[in-house]
Amino acid sequence: MAALGARGWAGLRPLHLLSAALMAIVVAVPAAADPPLPPMPPMPPMPWPDRIVVFMDQARLVQLPERAANVVIGNPLIADISIQPGGLTVITGKSYGATNFIATDKRGAVLLEKAIEVSGPRDRTVVMYNGAERQTYSCTPDCSRRLTLGDTPDSFDKTLSEITSLNAQATAAGALSSGQIQLDSRSVGTNNSKQQQQ
Repeated sequence: MAALGARGWAGLRPLHLLSAALMAIVVAVPAAADPPLPPMPPMPPMPWPDRIVVFMDQARLVQLPERAANVVIGNPLIADISIQPGGLTVITGKSYGATNFIATDKRGAVLLEKAIEVSGPRDRTVVMYNGAERQTYSCTPDCSRRLTLGDTPDSFDKTLSEITSLNAQATAAGALSSGQIQLDSRSVGTNNSKQQQQ
């Protein structure tokens, strides 16, 4: 049996050598046929990209040309622009989509025209679907409902109402602490009978 095994292996050895030689040829031929790729030329620095990408509900600072006096936005429902001193501009993404803005000088000559692309939020979000209903949660680190375009109207309206209420309370508290408004005893819910006794 040992002699038969030895003959069997000896008979296979030429096949192994032949297959190894063929593999070496197959691997070597394409490598020799393809010339090496030339290195990529360096990209010239661009002061303005072809488009400005802004994430929804976030702002991006952009420097305008020196003589810019006016800025016109194509669709203010997608993005908002405000000019700050020194030509610094704040672009805020308001909804998904694309629009453009044009900067002109005092005479109306166009100095700059750029596209603005507003993308979805880049924070950690979870989107839950229950059939056709959709709710979005911001998970930074705990998950809470997030006001996101495309959510089911009931969820969107409830979240918007809560945010509006919270903002109103914060604004009132800020005005109160800064002394802009003053409250009297009627404003804080005291009992009328106590006011009459005094």
